[in-house]
Amino acid sequence: MPKSIYEDIYKDLKQKIENDVFTYQELLPSENTLIQTYHCSRNTLRRAVSRLVTDGYVQTMQGKGVRNIYQPVDQTAFTIGEIESFRESAVRNGNHAFTKVLLFTEIAINEKQTRYTGFLPGTEVYYIQRLHYLNDIPLILNHNYFLKEVVPGLTKEIAEKSIYEYLEQTLHMTIVNSKRIMTVEKMNQIDETYLNMNADDYNCMAVVSSQTYNSNGVMFEYTQSRHRPDYFRFYDNAVRKG
Repeated sequence: MPKSIYEDIYKDLKQKIENDVFTYQELLPSENTLIQTYHCSRNTLRRAVSRLVTDGYVQTMQGKGVRNIYQPVDQTAFTIGEIESFRESAVRNGNHAFTKVLLFTEIAINEKQTRYTGFLPGTEVYYIQRLHYLNDIPLILNHNYFLKEVVPGLTKEIAEKSIYEYLEQTLHMTIVNSKRIMTVEKMNQIDETYLNMNADDYNCMAVVSSQTYNSNGVMFEYTQSRHRPDYFRFYDNAVRKG
């Protein structure tokens, strides 16, 4: 089955759910109606719906149909099972977001950096520090390392908008998977300065470290995202197996 058809159906239904075309607790149109709407096979539609179930957007009910169970949150919530940018998460939750680039430079990975990034010593990368704002509040401090030979032409201006949009729309890269580790770490001076936190109120950060790969199996990015603990949220939808 063509992945593009299933992906297009999934994205269209997801957007309609997020935009209240189908309201919370409302049943989606019948399977036959959706098949006619999208001019697709039953299996293609069911695959798109299955992904919406996995993402926590809908619930299928035997003999009744598919119910919208999506509710936006008041703050950015990243989805554990997906690779989602800060901008995409903010849009999905109906929030205003923007990014400031604090540092944009080119470096060669040293021995110490190899131990936590996974890049070999001497590898040339773009090193970027970015501060993400949600509704004018600085929430996340990102330390990004992008492999230069795989991500040519990266600029500060692109980093302030959307690096993933540049990768996918301009470089036509297919981003496949990301290995993530979530930890709690002691707050440092940079965190306190840029995230407007008082050490008397907070002494720790929620930290997400990720290594991301493209369709060629190449790790093109290592990122450490340091989140304010009072706004940190990762979202997952667990399904109990019968």
